[in-house]
Order: sequence, then C-alpha cells, then structure tokens
Amino acid sequence: MASFTNRIIRAAKLDAALYEEVEADKRALGQAMGIVVLSSIAAGLGSIGGAGLGRILVGTITALIGWFIWAYLTYFIGTKFLPEPQTKADPGELLRTIGFSSSPGLIRVLGIIPGLRSIVFLVGAIWMLVAMVIAVRQALDYKSTLRALGVCIIGWIIQAVFFALLFYIFAGSGKQF
Repeated sequence: MASFTNRIIRAAKLDAALYEEVEADKRALGQAMGIVVLSSIAAGLGSIGGAGLGRILVGTITALIGWFIWAYLTYFIGTKFLPEPQTKADPGELLRTIGFSSSPGLIRVLGIIPGLRSIVFLVGAIWMLVAMVIAVRQALDYKSTLRALGVCIIGWIIQAVFFALLFYIFAGSGKQF
C-alpha cells in the first residue's frame, strides 16, 4: 500500500492516477476517512479565532457525515442519472476518491496566520472543488470532465437545499444544532 503522506501529496497535486489507485484499493477507506478528519481539523485550527475546541469537534463530525452523504449522493447521480456507457462504480469507490479530494483542505490550517484566513480558505475551497471533480471523473470512469463537474454541481444543489430545509425546520422550531 502506498504511503499515506505520499497519497495526500499526490491527491493535492491533482494526480488522476492517484484517484484511480484509491478507487481500486478497498483498503484505502481508512486513509480517505483520515484525510476528511485531518482536513476538517485543519479548517478548525485555521479559524481558531472564531471557533473553540468544541466547534472543531462538531465540525469534524459534520464533515464525516457530509462526506458520507456526498459520496452516496454523487454515486446515485453519477450512475443513475448521468452515466456514460462505461460508467461502473460502487459507493465505496466514491467514498475513497472523494475522501482523498479533501487533501487540499489541509492548507486551511494556514488560516491561523493573521490576515490570511480568507484567502487561504478561498484557495482551499477552489482547490478541493477541482480535486473533487477529478475524483468523481475517475471514480465514475467518465471521459468527460464537464459531466463530472455537472454531477458535482447537481449534488451540491441537492445537498444545499436539504441542509437549508433542515436549518429552516430546526431554526423555526426554536431548536439549536
């Protein structure tokens, strides 16, 4: 098995071969989960001025749940609504590749440097989005990067609507997260 650090670096470098590698490596699920956790912790530390340790823990748990939901949503959209003729995937492949697409999020720890938080988080978000499109393209065996981008956009819209509804329901009822 390739080293964890090496895989993180290759994922952040947007190495399509890395995403193919982890798509096929069923043992890489733990590594993918580790990257999601580390990326979330990096974000929490990078915004430590506005978040305490409790919020970092909640953010990490939320990131893990979001990763799981996102992978299944992407699987469903990519294999049922927008497949290409050669598309063949399972949810585990999406969990692994999407988990690794969180690697660029490690940069967010640099947000702790005064005056850099906004730019670091913007660069991290864009970099993670590009990595996710590559991860989705590889996991779903797409030839078209545009189709992979479409799957990501559709999934993002569905997830945003779902969380907006949840927020509305709980905020409207007076309950707090």
